[in-house]
Amino acid sequence: MITLAGICREFMVGDERVAALRDVDLTIATGEYIAVMGPSGSGKSTLLNIIGLLDRPDAGTYLLDGEDITGLGDRQQAALRRHKIGFVFQFFHLVPRMTAAENIELPMILAGIDPSERKQRVAATIDAFGIGNRARHRPDQLSGGQRQRVAIARAVIMQPHTLLADEPTGNLDRVSGGEVVEILEDLNSRGLTLITVTHDPDLGKRAGRRIRMVDGRIESDR
Repeated sequence: MITLAGICREFMVGDERVAALRDVDLTIATGEYIAVMGPSGSGKSTLLNIIGLLDRPDAGTYLLDGEDITGLGDRQQAALRRHKIGFVFQFFHLVPRMTAAENIELPMILAGIDPSERKQRVAATIDAFGIGNRARHRPDQLSGGQRQRVAIARAVIMQPHTLLADEPTGNLDRVSGGEVVEILEDLNSRGLTLITVTHDPDLGKRAGRRIRMVDGRIESDR
């Protein structure tokens, strides 16, 4: 369960202070499938970053599973982020020098998980995502769709309960994008909370709940 109350976030752009989020109230139940939509600059990505503990609000309260995490320190928030939240981005953000398998394994290395368990979980995840024949390939040897599969596998290897996807199909062709959407929706069908930011109306229509943002506020939620 995610609960945001009165969330505000401002940035300085040159000499001007810009409000990215204005008194946002939002509750997200475990297992929901949500699409966050709206024009560029409406606050979509800022909202996702705050939910994902990549940014902090200037005002308001954030409850995660009933716990007020607004005032937690960086190390405590990083630990929560590592174990409870996964991220998928438009441009993949894979480590170029690492193979697909090594990219997927990386979060477990950072979390100090035993090597034998890491090996088993990576093998099972690679098989589940249909990229076994690309496990030893580096990102520059993979197609866009394959890179996004690796990115999703890396995002869920720590078994988070929430997956945040920022324009997950924005850099893919239609076929590859459709395959990625099917993977994300399959994860959601197994109980993972899925929150996507998208400009694609067709992708937005697939979500069980659509939130439209305008000028840092939630204009509609249906």
